[in-house]
Amino acid sequence: MAYVEWRGNTCRVVWNTRKKDDRGKWIYDQQGGFTDEVEAKNYGLDREAEIRNDDYISRRDGSVTIGEYAKTWVDTLDVGHLRDKAIRSMLRLYVVPRWGETAIADIQPSTYRAWKKQLKDLPNVGEKYGEEILTVFSMLMDDAVDDELRKTSPVPKGKKQRRGRYKKKPRERKREMRIEDVHQLACNALAFWGLDGFVFVWTIATTGMRPAELYALRRVYSHPTWPASDPLDDPEERDREERHEEDLERYGPDLMPAIRVQWQHQREEGVLKLFPPKYESRRTLVVPPFLAELLELLLASHDSEFVFRSIAGGLLANANFTYHYWRPIADGRDASPEFERIRLGQRQKVTSRRPVPAIPATAYSGKRLYLLRHGHKEWIDEAGGEHSRIAVETRMGHEVAGVEGLYANVTTAMERRMMDSLQERFECFVRETVWEMASASPSLLPNGLSEWWNRQVRAAEGAG
Repeated sequence: MAYVEWRGNTCRVVWNTRKKDDRGKWIYDQQGGFTDEVEAKNYGLDREAEIRNDDYISRRDGSVTIGEYAKTWVDTLDVGHLRDKAIRSMLRLYVVPRWGETAIADIQPSTYRAWKKQLKDLPNVGEKYGEEILTVFSMLMDDAVDDELRKTSPVPKGKKQRRGRYKKKPRERKREMRIEDVHQLACNALAFWGLDGFVFVWTIATTGMRPAELYALRRVYSHPTWPASDPLDDPEERDREERHEEDLERYGPDLMPAIRVQWQHQREEGVLKLFPPKYESRRTLVVPPFLAELLELLLASHDSEFVFRSIAGGLLANANFTYHYWRPIADGRDASPEFERIRLGQRQKVTSRRPVPAIPATAYSGKRLYLLRHGHKEWIDEAGGEHSRIAVETRMGHEVAGVEGLYANVTTAMERRMMDSLQERFECFVRETVWEMASASPSLLPNGLSEWWNRQVRAAEGAG
């Protein structure tokens, strides 16, 4: 039973928490500062009622600070290495500096809302990053409730979360992905990067692969050697033997040409490593015949383990791809300048070690590389009912939730229709474009690619 003790002009109430310490003695909690004995007594009785209802948070538990709790909390998360790194960064830069000395029990919904507003005003915190920070803080508070450090989370949920002025979320303005724009990008990549760049652009546009998946695409997982060359080297893929047997019956140069998305390149503690694709979306992507021929040309031109090499022949994932590759290809650039120098007493006019001709700007000037993946989704969606939703989402590396995803399956016929629709789009492009008036005329392609192009023209004329 709670009891009251006077100390000078104020009194305190003491109650038994019904918990024992390491020595087996009862643990008592207390609250002081009362001037009315009845009020103090009632306060203690209310706490005892909470104890009986298993709804009590002791002052000792509630006094744990956010800084102390966050040190151990972050180690309980079971997330990928990139997500773990991001969460630790957000805790260090934003959560702990604001709340580190604050007791978990003392955080109120009003102070949380004030902090949320302050985050929005920070110049280095964008809208999406700010939402990520708030999500991490919400997770931390939810776990604090589960650990009985407070009764409820100060982060509002449901309708309360949406209080305040309505603000429509801005969406990136897109234009439809036209195949002539993709060809211009590919020709720019050819001039700036080489054959690797030409095939890279067509591959991302006709497969929708994520950039990190393309960086890590190995020869053994690409047409024309896959699936016969599949090393089955992913220990986390439990059914890989069974999957491989089915692949041999379904894909290949004489069946349907395809690429296997098995890995992506990411850095862990500064070291470049192979990891499963995002969301562990391992998948097989059938490719149209014109791209299959390009992949054969590219792999015949080098003996590297990886399909797409950097300009210097190394790992593409080691480059700052957006800045050093994508921006010149998409935005265009001037030709490599000539400069004069005097050598052995004679004036010489020279260019850079790797002279690059002038490259025109494209429709993707200032835009993201990732929009080519979005554009691939547009292309396969344009076919309407020709492609099932499960085939489209699986190709993009997404899972269809619920019963629809549980019962659905991607069949050979679905994949063949997708392959044929992409090939038909390309052949239509070949037939209808007036090339000699285009800035990226195929007549400017080097010998190996011009022969490839002539085969596409003949195939398009035959199909027409």
